[in-house]
Amino acid sequence: MPNVLLVEDDVTIRTALTRGLRERGHAVSSAPTAMDGLRRAVEDRPDLIVLDLGLPDLDGTEMLRMLRAVSGVPVIVATARDGDAAMVGALDAGADDYVVKPFSSAQLDARIRAVLRRTGDGRADTAIEVGALRLDPRSREATLDGTPLDLTPREFDLLHYLAARPGEVVSKRELLTQVWQVPYGGADKTVDVHLSWLRRKLGETAQAPRYLHTVRGVGVKLVDPE
Repeated sequence: MPNVLLVEDDVTIRTALTRGLRERGHAVSSAPTAMDGLRRAVEDRPDLIVLDLGLPDLDGTEMLRMLRAVSGVPVIVATARDGDAAMVGALDAGADDYVVKPFSSAQLDARIRAVLRRTGDGRADTAIEVGALRLDPRSREATLDGTPLDLTPREFDLLHYLAARPGEVVSKRELLTQVWQVPYGGADKTVDVHLSWLRRKLGETAQAPRYLHTVRGVGVKLVDPE
């Protein structure tokens, strides 16, 4: 049973969504403010967060940025803001999906299940180890042979996405869609640059790879060097 945290200040919407999601098999807790939502996210460690943007104490996008500094928990933004700027801002801040009000509990339930499938059936906060590489999405920390890696948030997300699929070739288009949240693709050069930075921090090169291997014309995969 997935544990869902609903961060929504409107008591009518909060009550209706809580009831609807519970009827569909979710365990639901809620918070009416951004700061209460952050506290519950850290203390309760939900499987997924449904986040409104129009919160009374802090804009939801700012809360999302603060959350991403400490947790990789999947987040679905559920808001009345339907403009491109709001959507792009939320996705850039780390949202996994974006739905505009009004919507039904059934639609939200479908989106929750889709996001959890994409992020590992709700186990997105489980530490991953591939060889001597270890990534902990809860603390947003990565180590190699026990030594911390100084990664930017985007570098961590990219490395985590690949490490969660060891040995699987992932296309650049998929990386742009899932890591950069660009729904219609983007510049492959963006992925290439970040992979180059990651290789440098992992102590390898494209010519002499250890963890990150490019499959020409297909994509990239992360493997155990041993």
